[in-house]
Parts: sequence; structure tokens; C-alpha cells
Amino acid sequence: MSEGTDADPTDGRDETPTQRADRNWNELLQEFRVFQTGTQILAAFLLTLPFQQRFTQLPPVDVVVYLVLVFLAVIVTLFALAPVALHRLLFRQRAKAELVGFGSKILIVCLAAASLLFTGIVLFIVDFLLAPPAGIIAASCVFAVVLVIWVVLPLVIRAQRKGRRAERS
Repeated sequence: MSEGTDADPTDGRDETPTQRADRNWNELLQEFRVFQTGTQILAAFLLTLPFQQRFTQLPPVDVVVYLVLVFLAVIVTLFALAPVALHRLLFRQRAKAELVGFGSKILIVCLAAASLLFTGIVLFIVDFLLAPPAGIIAASCVFAVVLVIWVVLPLVIRAQRKGRRAERS
């Protein structure tokens, strides 16, 4: 495809492949900015817990859960920074389309991992404040919300779009 041609004539946009890659990259960076703020605050919260007086009262199982959550928060944060690092390392290499593709995949991994992180934090906090069964119930509820957002909602939207396309045909 030559640089002067429309990247996708059927989408209602008049943009070259380079313009499309730039637009997609900017949109992806906006999504990462929103994502990073929340996960970085969460990671900071987790890192302050050992300095609290009651932390020494944690049962060994909760210490393990806490450590898993800290490592997961750090990994999510590092993955969320990866596209920016790659962009900097590949600057002026004409790799924007590849960065967009990779960045999109990494964001999905980050969102999935963050969903596990949020579920685990609810488990950890409710378990500590109330009791292990309450933590399991609360975490299960959060995980159910995750499933609705990640599985049910996309299926519903796809079915609606498919129905609208069928009506137009």
C-alpha cells in the first residue's frame, strides 16, 4: 500500500497508514495513561502496608497473598511501561505500526493482570478485616464483575453489531 492511499477506504476516515498508526498510537497511550495511574497508586498502597503496625499480625497465608499481590503490581506496572520504553528505543525506526500492535496486546495483558490484582486485593483486605470466607466471597464477586466486563459485555456488543449488520443486509 503506498503512503498516499487510504488505510481503509471503508471506515469513513481519510488517513494514510502512517496517520492511522500515529492516531492509534496516541489513543493507546491515552489508555495506558489512565491505566497506569490506577495501578501505580495501587502498587504504592501495597508497598506501604509492611510499615503499618498491624502488618506483623498477618497470618502466614496472608503474607504469601500480600507478596503475590506486590509482585503482580510490580509486573503490571513494568508491562504498562514497556510500550513507552520500546517507543523510545525504536524512535525513528519507522516501527510505529508494530509498536501499536504490540502495545495493544500488552495493554490487554495488563488489563487482565490488573483484574486479577484487584480481585486479589479485595481478597486480602476483606480476609484481614473480617474472615477468610468473607474474603473469598468478596473476591468472587469482584471476579464475577471482571467476567461480565471481559466476557459477557463484549459478546453482547458483538451480537448487537451482528444483528444490526444483518438488518441492513
